[in-house]
Amino acid sequence: MKKGFKIIGIGLLIIIALLGLGATYINSNDLPSYEVQTIDFQADINPESVARGKKIVSMLCASCHMNREKGNLTGTQMLDAPSEFGVIYSQNITNDKTHGIGDWTDSEILYLLRTGIKRDGKYSPPYMAKLPHMADDDINAIISFLRSDDPLVAADPIPDQPSQPSFLTKILCQVVMKPFPMPTEKIAMPDTTNVIELGEYLAHNLDCFSCHSADFKTNDFLNPEKSPGYFGGGNKPLNFEGKIVLTPNLTPDRETGIGKMTEEQFIRAVRYGLKSGEASLQYPMLPYPALTDLEASAIFKYLKTIPPIKNKVERVVYD
Repeated sequence: MKKGFKIIGIGLLIIIALLGLGATYINSNDLPSYEVQTIDFQADINPESVARGKKIVSMLCASCHMNREKGNLTGTQMLDAPSEFGVIYSQNITNDKTHGIGDWTDSEILYLLRTGIKRDGKYSPPYMAKLPHMADDDINAIISFLRSDDPLVAADPIPDQPSQPSFLTKILCQVVMKPFPMPTEKIAMPDTTNVIELGEYLAHNLDCFSCHSADFKTNDFLNPEKSPGYFGGGNKPLNFEGKIVLTPNLTPDRETGIGKMTEEQFIRAVRYGLKSGEASLQYPMLPYPALTDLEASAIFKYLKTIPPIKNKVERVVYD
């Protein structure tokens, strides 16, 4: 019997030692790298695609990449990223050829947006939005805008600050979060006459579900509706002072969600950050004035169709 316990003890020690070595290896290395697939893509750039791209970038990319001192997309420290992910800096995505993405090809940008793999093979961390479901025309629009001379993306030689991903981020990227596959078929734009389809497209591709579901770490970006706590709120992004700002429940639950909210109230909140009888919405929730009433209404109508979740989230307003 004693010999059996001794063997079990030695086995456990070996397992613990191997786990420790594995953890040390992961923590001492950078995020994983992958083979870069060669694709042939050239953006179709025209005034309409540039305008559409600016609208999308202003809602999807600017909140992370905006340098508020410079007023352009040269990157900044992402103070709203939960500290468990490490010290995070967004990158310079202006047209500067040394410090930005000015010498990236359209194919390299497309591949990053779709899969999360940079041109050097490095996997972009989990807080970098990936767009596996965005319509081809909208991806084209984003790249068209990034190629423009708009002041937001005009070449500016601000060097990137290297992020310091935490052990949690590294192990998530090694074990759980993997690159997305390149789409094998064309992804069409949503039917704008079908408000539910349009609302789902916007709610997913503007990354709304990512913040308003239960936890960034458990979001399912390939199947957003399968994310735990899908739109049920309670996620924990930070404001500029590093204080937690719990995300509200946007499911149609009448007591804890938006079940009693009117469409007009929802549109005012989403487009302008205004809530009737309450303080205005605060960062990290930003108003989206670039959305049309039709688009904001479509998001509201889609949210009304999803399963309600009873999850009371107390709103905290900081001075």
